[in-house]
Amino acid sequence: MRLQGKVGIITAAASGMGRAGALLFANEGARLALADHDAPALTTLTDAIAAAGGEALPLAGDLRDVDHAAHIVEACVERFGRLDFVWNHLGHPGPGRVEGMTQADLDLGFDLNLRSVMATTEAAIPHVRDAGAGALLFTASTAGLVGSRYSPVYAAMKHGVVGFMRALALRLAASNVRVNAVAPGPIETPMFHTFGSRPDQPQKSLDEVTQNALGVVPMKRLGQPEEVARAALFLVSDEASFITGVALPVDGGITAG
Repeated sequence: MRLQGKVGIITAAASGMGRAGALLFANEGARLALADHDAPALTTLTDAIAAAGGEALPLAGDLRDVDHAAHIVEACVERFGRLDFVWNHLGHPGPGRVEGMTQADLDLGFDLNLRSVMATTEAAIPHVRDAGAGALLFTASTAGLVGSRYSPVYAAMKHGVVGFMRALALRLAASNVRVNAVAPGPIETPMFHTFGSRPDQPQKSLDEVTQNALGVVPMKRLGQPEEVARAALFLVSDEASFITGVALPVDGGITAG
């Protein structure tokens, strides 16, 4: 098993890609602390992991609270005694507009895409460094690599995630802490539909959102959460021991052109 003996954290773990990653990582031997605001879904997930013979600590709470975002690290170390990796998967679509954007819109996008990520990472670095060969992983987006006309705030925040990741990769390389990101394209998750149902945009059906997405995906299909989870598993595992500073697209070819 590729994560046997490892301890890790996954944020936004209760659904979509985070949930797929939690199940996969636990199956590969990791003991996990799982953070999400959806307490019932988080309990269902940790129960499923336990039923399969794994071990996971549910940490329900609002990750916009930077104190809670940092607390999940301490709770994980208190429970398991170490921390080998963190997958900062938290994100939010943000507004679709720039004109008329409110401060509340901007704050929410910043809090969920960057501020919380930075708080968790700051708390995690000493513990991951102490593990001797740790990994920090972030969920960026194709919008963090090439931009998005439909989600300018989200694109700005995800570019920030990629920049933060690359800076940390350089800063922590001498400590044998690898820092990378996955950059998903359109993935069939609960969050996918929210890009077409934001209140400041013309409302679109799920089919319309899907067809628009397929128009830019060379492989002409949506990605599946498990496909992103497998990429994430590779990047936090020892198989990626000489890879750092990479934003790996999982996007059906969008960024190839």
